[in-house]
Amino acid sequence: MCSIENISLAHNKAKKGKRHYSEVKMVEANPMRYFKALQKLLLSGGYRTASYVAMVKQCSGKQRDIMKLPYYPDRIVHHCIVQVLAKVWYKSIIRDTFACIPGRGIHDGVRRIKAALRDQSATTFCLKMDAQKFYPSIDHAILKQIIRRKLKDRRVLSMIDEIIDSTRHGVPIGNYLSQHFGNLYLSGYDHWMKEVVGCRYYYRYCDDVVILHESKDRLHALRNATQRYWSQRLNLCLKSNWQVFPVDVRGIDFLGYRFFHGYTLLRKSIATRMKRRMKQVKNNWTRMAPESVVSSVMSYEGWMRHANCLNLKKVFIDADLQQIVKQLSAGSGKKNPLRRCVI
Repeated sequence: MCSIENISLAHNKAKKGKRHYSEVKMVEANPMRYFKALQKLLLSGGYRTASYVAMVKQCSGKQRDIMKLPYYPDRIVHHCIVQVLAKVWYKSIIRDTFACIPGRGIHDGVRRIKAALRDQSATTFCLKMDAQKFYPSIDHAILKQIIRRKLKDRRVLSMIDEIIDSTRHGVPIGNYLSQHFGNLYLSGYDHWMKEVVGCRYYYRYCDDVVILHESKDRLHALRNATQRYWSQRLNLCLKSNWQVFPVDVRGIDFLGYRFFHGYTLLRKSIATRMKRRMKQVKNNWTRMAPESVVSSVMSYEGWMRHANCLNLKKVFIDADLQQIVKQLSAGSGKKNPLRRCVI
C-alpha cells in the first residue's frame, strides 16, 4: 500500500478530470518529491485526515451535503487504500450489487434485470425501497467490525479507523472511500437475502434495493424482514416511500431506466434533460467546444442503446445532429481524439 508504484498509480487515477486543480499541478511539477513524502507519512503512521470543506450539491432534484477533502495527500491516500483492498472487498460482495465495482456498473445491472424479467411468472410484482439518509446513518462501530472480518493488519486498520472517525456521524458523501464503505455495510444483508431468505431476483445499487417476486404478500413480508434486519443489525431506518407494485402497470424505476416485461424506457427525468440538452447543442454547436458537443450527444446515445428509444432518438438525435457529430469527429489529422466518436 505504501510503495511508490502504488502511490504513483493512485495519483494517476485521482487526478482524472482534475488536472486544472492547483494541487494536481503542484504534484505534477515534482511528483517523486511528493510521492516520497507521502510514503514516509504513511509508513510512520502520521497520516491524519484534513479538514473537510462542506458544499451543497443539487442532484436529481435533491440537495446533498458534499464533504470535500484536499487532493494531496487525502484523495491520493484513499486511492492507495482502494487499489490494494478492493480485490479483498469485492470477493465478499454478491453478483447483483452494482455500485462502484469494475465491470458491474449501471448497464451490467440493466442487462441482469432484463434477463430476470424474461421469467414473467416469477417477476409479476416489485418491491422497491432504500434507507433513510444512508451514508450519514452508517454506524462507525458496526462498519469497523465489518471491515475487521477481512482485514487483520493493525496499521491499515488504524488508518481506516482514523478516516471513518474523521466525521462525527456516518461517512461523508464525496469521499472516494465512502462508496466502498457503503457496499461493505450492506454486504451482509445482501448475503442474508440471497442465501438465508432465498430471494432469487434481488438487486442493489448503493442503498437502492429492488426485489422481484410472483407474490405481493411475499414482498410485503420481505419489506418487514428488511426493516427488522436494518434496525437491529445495522442501525438503519427504512425510508417511508417503499413501494410494492405490479411491474407492467408502473415499471421498475431503477438505474436510470423504467423496466417492463418486454421493453425498457429511459427514466423520464433523464429523457427530459436529454431533450433540453440536444436542443441547446443543435442551436449553439458553432459556439461550443467540439469535445462538449460530441460528448453530450454520444453520452445520451449510449444511454438510449440500452432502451427501446428508437422514436426518441430519431426526433432528438436526428440526421442533422448526427452530421454535426461526424463532422466534428472527423476533425483534422489522425491524432484527433474525437475521430472514433461516430454514431
